[in-house]
Amino acid sequence: EAMNEVAQAAIDWTRSRLSTAQRAFLADLPLTQGEDDRLYVHSEASQPARWRYVQSTADAARSIAATSAHVTFCGHIHRPALYSMSVTAKMTSFVPTAGVGVQLLKGRRWLAVLGSVGQPRDGNPAACFATYDTETREITYCRVAYDVDTAADRIRGKGLPRFLADRL
Repeated sequence: EAMNEVAQAAIDWTRSRLSTAQRAFLADLPLTQGEDDRLYVHSEASQPARWRYVQSTADAARSIAATSAHVTFCGHIHRPALYSMSVTAKMTSFVPTAGVGVQLLKGRRWLAVLGSVGQPRDGNPAACFATYDTETREITYCRVAYDVDTAADRIRGKGLPRFLADRL
């Protein structure tokens, strides 16, 4: 309802290329998925259907408090970040360094914002993702360069808003 015009244009373009079966598949996906001590959610855990961004420690605290998971993984904002909450509800946050593992200690609860493999919002065009070792509880954020100019040219060539290409 409050989506900007550029995002709406990209969604409309994508919808026009999906089959009925593909749209039904996507519509049937859950907003959250739990596994062991982890929760996966696109936006944030307190109200996933509202599609709110995690932009601050207060946002992260709301998301962490909404679940009992040791680690919640989310995206949506396209900016990598790592937040934690202590047993006394003290919050910490930082921007992770690519290639440097971080031990997610048991005495804290964590929210890992994974970044984006496209349309970054942090000024770094490289694709961003993370790996998580469930045995050692170590998360490592990764960056992978790709041909940004070709991707931008393809976006422009499809008639999508120029801003989406320029942001790359």
